[in-house]
Amino acid sequence: MDEGTDDQAKGVVGVIARSALILRLLGDMPTGLSLGDISKRIGLARSTVQRLVNALEEEGLIMSGTTGGKIALGPVFLQLAKSARPIVLDRIHPIMETLSKEIGETVDFSVVQRKKIIFLDQVIGSHRLLAASHVGDAFPLYCSSVGKSYLALLEDKEVERLIGTTYQARTQNTLIDLSSLLTSLTDTRASGVGCDEEEYSEGISALGIAFEGIAGDWYGVSIPMPVHR
Repeated sequence: MDEGTDDQAKGVVGVIARSALILRLLGDMPTGLSLGDISKRIGLARSTVQRLVNALEEEGLIMSGTTGGKIALGPVFLQLAKSARPIVLDRIHPIMETLSKEIGETVDFSVVQRKKIIFLDQVIGSHRLLAASHVGDAFPLYCSSVGKSYLALLEDKEVERLIGTTYQARTQNTLIDLSSLLTSLTDTRASGVGCDEEEYSEGISALGIAFEGIAGDWYGVSIPMPVHR
């Protein structure tokens, strides 16, 4: 690949990344946002956001002129999201609702994707103070409860091949080297339950399990909560 082609490819990747930022932002704001709000929240020039919005609207991924003239997710995006919904979620969601009602905590459903987990569904707990992530958020395997439960199912060498030997510190409790992580996985392998002990966010701990779907994909259910509970 010559230098010009390489630069062009990098430009395309950049456009996709910026477009994804807009889609994620609108996913968290079902009532929509103005062009100025989007520009401010993602830190891009208004003219750049306008070009991206125009392109996404042409494809039906977003729509403008909704309530109050705001921009929101479009019908094509919503249809794609519906099509991508894992079948297993239809069976798991009622269980999540029952569990959340019994313990009052938020219950999350996630999928394992390479070196991270991505949250796909959530049942919000009843406590006034909650530890809630958002659908679409991604957590590294090494410092998330579901991620650690999944890693515990692998051989030590497989863990090393997948995520390497050193990791970024998210908090002062993050296990940042393979040796420490493998020691932690000893208990996880015995119980099947992964524990995030303020390893991703200070003040928040979580318990989680990983399980394999019919098609071979790996999913997880986790319960995050403030450490004082």
